[in-house]
Amino acid sequence: MPHSGYQEELKRSLTLGDLLIYGIIFMVPIAPFGIFGYVASSSKGMVPLVYLIGMTGMLFTALSYARLAEVFPVAGSVYSYAQRGINEHIGFVAGWLILLDYILIPPLLYLVSATALHTMIPFLPRAAWVIVFVFINTVINILGIEITAKANKVIVALEIIVLLIFLLVGITAVYVHINAAHFSLKPFINREEFNLPLLMSAASIAVLSFLGFDSISTLTEEVKGDRTVAGKLVGKAIILTIPIIGSLFILQTWVASLIVSDYTSFQDLSGAFYEVAQIAGGDWLRGLSSVATALAWGIANALVAQAAISRILFSMARDHKLPAILALIHPKYKTPYISTILVALITLVIIMAGIGIDDLASLINFGALSAFLILHITVINHFIIRKKSRDYLNHLLLPVIGLLIIGYVWMSLGFLAKELGFVWISIGLVYMIGMKLLGKEGFKSEEY
Repeated sequence: MPHSGYQEELKRSLTLGDLLIYGIIFMVPIAPFGIFGYVASSSKGMVPLVYLIGMTGMLFTALSYARLAEVFPVAGSVYSYAQRGINEHIGFVAGWLILLDYILIPPLLYLVSATALHTMIPFLPRAAWVIVFVFINTVINILGIEITAKANKVIVALEIIVLLIFLLVGITAVYVHINAAHFSLKPFINREEFNLPLLMSAASIAVLSFLGFDSISTLTEEVKGDRTVAGKLVGKAIILTIPIIGSLFILQTWVASLIVSDYTSFQDLSGAFYEVAQIAGGDWLRGLSSVATALAWGIANALVAQAAISRILFSMARDHKLPAILALIHPKYKTPYISTILVALITLVIIMAGIGIDDLASLINFGALSAFLILHITVINHFIIRKKSRDYLNHLLLPVIGLLIIGYVWMSLGFLAKELGFVWISIGLVYMIGMKLLGKEGFKSEEY
């Protein structure tokens, strides 16, 4: 049986169902509502095809996560996996990259939500909405992962209801030919507009909707059962969430693309989906879609994002890669409360600094995709090179395919994202070397 080398500190209370809901909430069932216009513009209207490409790439990455979750059933996600599957230094780099992803996700979510609500209720400043969201989510996360799981179930149910309403109204609109809409597969493949580099560029935007499935792996030490059972459940949940959420993304963007087939007609790319909703059902559907997006991103997604990053910080601090205070566990609620509070403070600082949505999204994708590349390499190194595995399908072919797909999408990222991303990596390397020289880097991995 795998042994983590750690004392059990976090409360084990989560089931497979909780993990599935957690992952689905993180990815947000209605995520395309907020970025539909940008993806439509970049893909020349082939939005569902872009999400199909994104789902395929993420599925191969999910398979690599599942393989590693089974043999390394500890919190920490790709940080812990690369640390044990390659070495502690690569593990730190992977953790540093995923930190860039997770730390910036909550500010992005709060900023998008606050902007949407400020547009509807202009007398309340964006900062007020952000403070309210941050306070609510921080309290819920400190009270315990069980509270987070219960809140997730309610929120995901509401999101699904809103999505079903849109699909019902949207499909009806297509059936009666509102805005000259008609059923067609053109949004999946438009031969006149097809351009693979453009589609991959669009996929580098759409992939933002899929980020978060990997956060399930940060909860490994809070899953019911022993470490072996927990690792298998985490792996299963990671694999299942991708086709579930991907199918929802593809269906809703297909219907939206049918209602407005001219991707150049949108007045505002950030509000493109709401224009579609208004054409399909009127002001009420536009308002419902806008509010649902704001609450889904600002409460639901940010809630699980904060829970995930606090556990990454907890795991790295426990290994003496970050200040030890971040590894403190609340004596009553058994949650990493110092890390949770730190995430809230960082979120407020980033938003108050005025960093834009575009810059945040680009950096998030750089961090996540770079970490995913390391993840696939970890699978190959641990199983094929270190363990001499002969399961070439699961431990070599599938990771290589995932590596190629994610690598292609990574190459499609903008120059600014890569430039700032490498600055972040440089800061991390300087920090790691400094800690090493000062003799304060204390991790030595257990052999698995």
